[in-house]
Amino acid sequence: MRMTRYCALLCCVLTMKSGDAADVHTHVFVSPAGSDANAGTESRPFRSLEIARDAVRKLKSDGKLPVGGITIWLRGGDYVRTNAFELTAADSGTSEAPIVWRAYRDEVPRLLGGTRLPPLGRVSPRAETAAGAETRTGLDGVSPYRSEWKPVTDPAVLARLDEAARGQVRQCDLRALGLTDFGEMKSRGFGRPTTPAHCELFFDGRPMTLARWPNEGAFAEIAGFPEAGAENDGHGGQIGKLENGFHYEGDRPRRWQNPADLWVHGYWAWDWANSYERVESLDRDRRLVKTAPPHGLYGFRKGQRFYFLNVLEELDQPGEWYLDRRAGVLYFWPPDAQVEQSSKDPRPAELLLSLLAQPLVRLTDAAHVSFQGLVFEATRGNAIEIHGGASNRVLACVLRNVGNWAVVIRGGTGHGVAGCDIFDTGDGGVDLNGGDRQTLTPAGHFVEDCHFARQGRWSKCYVPAVHLVGVGLRAAHNLIHDHPHCAILFGGNDHLIEFNEIHRIALETGDVGAIYTGRDYTYRGNRIRHNFIHHTGGVGMGSMGVYMDDCVSGTEIYGNLFFKVQRAVFLGGGRDHQVINNLFVDCNHAVELDGRGLDQSPVWRRMVDQTMRQRLTEVPLTLYRERYPAMKSLDTYYGPPGGPAITGEAFQGVPPGGNVVARNICVGPWLNVYWHARLEMLHLENNWTNAAAFFARPPGEPAKPADLVPVPDCPVWQQGFERIPVERIGPRAEGWRRERPGSGPVSP
Repeated sequence: MRMTRYCALLCCVLTMKSGDAADVHTHVFVSPAGSDANAGTESRPFRSLEIARDAVRKLKSDGKLPVGGITIWLRGGDYVRTNAFELTAADSGTSEAPIVWRAYRDEVPRLLGGTRLPPLGRVSPRAETAAGAETRTGLDGVSPYRSEWKPVTDPAVLARLDEAARGQVRQCDLRALGLTDFGEMKSRGFGRPTTPAHCELFFDGRPMTLARWPNEGAFAEIAGFPEAGAENDGHGGQIGKLENGFHYEGDRPRRWQNPADLWVHGYWAWDWANSYERVESLDRDRRLVKTAPPHGLYGFRKGQRFYFLNVLEELDQPGEWYLDRRAGVLYFWPPDAQVEQSSKDPRPAELLLSLLAQPLVRLTDAAHVSFQGLVFEATRGNAIEIHGGASNRVLACVLRNVGNWAVVIRGGTGHGVAGCDIFDTGDGGVDLNGGDRQTLTPAGHFVEDCHFARQGRWSKCYVPAVHLVGVGLRAAHNLIHDHPHCAILFGGNDHLIEFNEIHRIALETGDVGAIYTGRDYTYRGNRIRHNFIHHTGGVGMGSMGVYMDDCVSGTEIYGNLFFKVQRAVFLGGGRDHQVINNLFVDCNHAVELDGRGLDQSPVWRRMVDQTMRQRLTEVPLTLYRERYPAMKSLDTYYGPPGGPAITGEAFQGVPPGGNVVARNICVGPWLNVYWHARLEMLHLENNWTNAAAFFARPPGEPAKPADLVPVPDCPVWQQGFERIPVERIGPRAEGWRRERPGSGPVSP
């Protein structure tokens, strides 16, 4: 049977015109309604992705990879994954003959890592058969169904629910549906390894909130901590030991009858370091919480924010849910607008429960493989992983409602993510890692023309929409918004970050930048240009637009627009930055410089004298000095290569020298130089401050990049200011974004 199927596939070769040359191209078809006994043709499609993959392997092993490559057309519907779809070097194409996994026409194929639960008010046919004769009219007024979602009637459970919730919460017996593996909650966050998330509930395309107190958007505060073992936090305050726990205020936890699987999430010591911790003990008389080991990296500071979660008694508002893992019962208060469906749209909202603890797709050493126009959803792990290989692409896809990252790329060359929508991820969006910092060989990975929203649902800090690590990576033309921490985080060399629009970041954290890096003198050759950063958030120490933290050095910041950013460009003690040709409006301040590398207190001296020096030894300095000549100035402070290092009292820190701030336009507060830094440490040239008159009207709301262009007769044009190409900022309408799922017909 298998050989017959593959022989039929070999006959499914079409000849089409590509310019003036004939392009021989093979088409394979897959459908959730197909059969793996079929031939993989349009009229007789395969059912599973693995069988289609094996058919392509057979073509290749027979030496019959056509000149134009192979397209595997996925018909619309759900491809439910109970394991990762694996592709290897055996599944590779070539630059002239790629392997493309693609949505058929305007249909919407979805790789699904979870299960669709019965909709509210309905029951699956299997469960209906088992239920017997008791039925009622469904929400569409026609189909008879007995509801799988029942009101809560158990007196013991009702007693635990808030009075307002008792008539609103519905329950579903997951074990009766054959579901038993829900994953487990694990500590995650700052300093924690990335592990698959526990199962989550998604309703009408959005993640729901695990029952918590205080409710979403609010926090309680640490009231204090046991004094035994408390230490100085290095910044003039006290910090309690993790194993001793922390105190809370009030008696809210007294109403929790069985907090056996109670968790806390908090920013325990700093506004840039969060974690989820299991509660080991809850002493309601002493109002003391102790968390289970292994503990996080920092202790507890008074006044820092936290909340309790996974508490049945706190299921007290629409959109919250709780899972009794032992009984397998899911409790859910549906959002108000979706309790009953409109008669104009009788389709019930979709309920998804994420189950898969693996990526939906994993490529290992594959090359020239593309995924185009697909939806990836509801895995507890990453959506797509690419390890090694070359020139693989994720194009015009929708990746949403995943537990960890949307796309993780490790090694290889020339991989790209383009034209995608990436929403509601538990960790970050796209994580690019590649290139060789020992030879400064670029990887050439890129992410462009993508729309990112609501990353960091779980891990919060240092899980950006775009993460660049290595050499020679690019993030361009992306739209990024609604993030608790940073939008773009990078480390390494020769990265290009350009034409991105970023707003509403740092919504829950502080001491963070929209575009952020730090703590390494060897991160050089990076360019941040022509980005539009506006309306940023920030708590505590606030946020920055471009944050060069902890003495990182040598970045070009050119031609960017900053509008209503707390602190636009922050140079945190570093050297050799170029801040040129930028436009600042209503920022406070436009440019800030400090000299933390000169501070002699232990916390800062340790950073400069130990951490920064160590990182200089981890790269070939001769190569780096040739590529980045400004690094030679560090010999004055650390000693020349091969010679004795400057240590002890002879080492006096590293000043923030070599920074150039030139040809910038500012409306609002301009410059702040402080903390051991002095004005003469900056090279200032041709900056225009108090520049409101340079615009046709005062920049205000709503602000678009085109509103932030000086008038034609403005003197800045004659004095060297170069026009910022504002029309190119953000995702481009042409190209891959036109082929996202549901955006129009695509012909095979």
